[in-house]
Amino acid sequence: MFTLTPKFYVALTGTSSLISGLIFIFEWWYFQKYGTSFIEQVSVSHLRPLIGGVENSPSVPGFSANNGENETNRQSLSECKVWRNPLNLFRGAEYSRYTWVTGKEPLTYYDMNLSAQDHQTFFTCDTDFLRPSDTVMQKAWRERNPQARIKAAYQALELNNDSLWLSFFCFHYSCATAYVLLAEEEATTIIDAEKYFKQALKAGETVYRKSQHCHPQNSQHEAQLRRDTNVLVYVKRRLAMCARKLGRIKEAVKIMRDLMKEFPLLSMLNIHENLLEALLELQAYADVQAVLAKYDDISLPKSAAICYTAALLKARAVSDRFSPETASRRGLSTAEINAVEAIHRAVEFNPHVPKYLLEMKSLILPPEHILKRGDSEAVAYAFFHLQHWKRIEGALNLLHCTWEGTFRMIPYPLEKGHLFYPYPSCTETADRELLPTFHDVSVYPQKELPFFIHFTAGLCSFSAMLAVLTHQFPELMVIFAKAVSIVSRPATEMPPKTRSE
Repeated sequence: MFTLTPKFYVALTGTSSLISGLIFIFEWWYFQKYGTSFIEQVSVSHLRPLIGGVENSPSVPGFSANNGENETNRQSLSECKVWRNPLNLFRGAEYSRYTWVTGKEPLTYYDMNLSAQDHQTFFTCDTDFLRPSDTVMQKAWRERNPQARIKAAYQALELNNDSLWLSFFCFHYSCATAYVLLAEEEATTIIDAEKYFKQALKAGETVYRKSQHCHPQNSQHEAQLRRDTNVLVYVKRRLAMCARKLGRIKEAVKIMRDLMKEFPLLSMLNIHENLLEALLELQAYADVQAVLAKYDDISLPKSAAICYTAALLKARAVSDRFSPETASRRGLSTAEINAVEAIHRAVEFNPHVPKYLLEMKSLILPPEHILKRGDSEAVAYAFFHLQHWKRIEGALNLLHCTWEGTFRMIPYPLEKGHLFYPYPSCTETADRELLPTFHDVSVYPQKELPFFIHFTAGLCSFSAMLAVLTHQFPELMVIFAKAVSIVSRPATEMPPKTRSE
């Protein structure tokens, strides 16, 4: 070995540096694509069974997947779609007032564009071209400028008032949509918005009854009935929200209950989330539990409002006397275990919420659309529900003591799920589109680099450094290599010490 030339060491270290670098690049690419280390995945999937371990991890991403995994992936992708915020604020009375005071725009263009698409879907149909006022309103929902939309709404009202021969068939409907737009965007207070919505309700109820009588005639009438139903439900819901904001909470609860009873098939509008928030304000916890029993079902899509309200009710039973020191000495009681598990369940569904509830992050006005399990949903939930957590003594303390433990309990790699389907990887991109630029978007899970990426990076750096040193100082590195080889020899191969030594 001692006869090897310096060129050999240069070639050896250079080759090892190249190989370790290629391994590191591949590991990094694989981690960015699949969220796990390739070496770790192969070790768990293939080597552990050979040495007697239990194979309990999913197959290697990109190589094979069973039907259950494909279904999970499809479900994860479907949950990345954006939903309309059930508790979205009023454009004129709340969002615009925020802009006047702070000079900041609380809504992004992407969010407002989604709302424009919603309005066109809810409030228009294929027969609108037959009526001048409806044609104007169809254009109004597509206008980007708020003043242009308001001007178009007034124009639609004038066209309707001037067209007496149309009044029998469509007068009330056109008024309803115009009043809705004015209530949302021109009204500068909730009281003014409520007045507009009451006018819209009178018009909407009349035309809805007319549509019910004529909808079996053809498909156009069916489309009109569907549109008229959307208008009526929207107006009643916003009236309930006005009553809630003005302190008439029992009235708001009654409107919501009647709405859910009259239109049970419209559960996708999530009116029950408005009802939950109002019932929490009344401190009617038994009624809240009854609503949860109906909607916290495995077959229904979850939300932060459902999961965290369930955790709040469980925490309410033990939070007033909960103490971490006492619990560590005597252990958790059954009720405390249930509360902690409910908090873990909620945190796994949306891990962004606790920092807002514990006021570790500043709240902003919620957007008009949210991404489930994302930061936008967390902002929307905490904005309305923080007061309910504060009202229950010790609830935030219990949350503070337990929520971080969830992060250690969530299975690794991140693509796995424990109580829910895997956490979607698309949340950050969508949240940055929904939330204003001045807000620091919360990102979770932060993909921590696996051990093998750190190891291969260190190995690559070390071998590259040796290659450079060997190339620059070949004689010195040969002496160093010989010294290392002598030190690493076993004791049996060492020459015997002399007496003088």
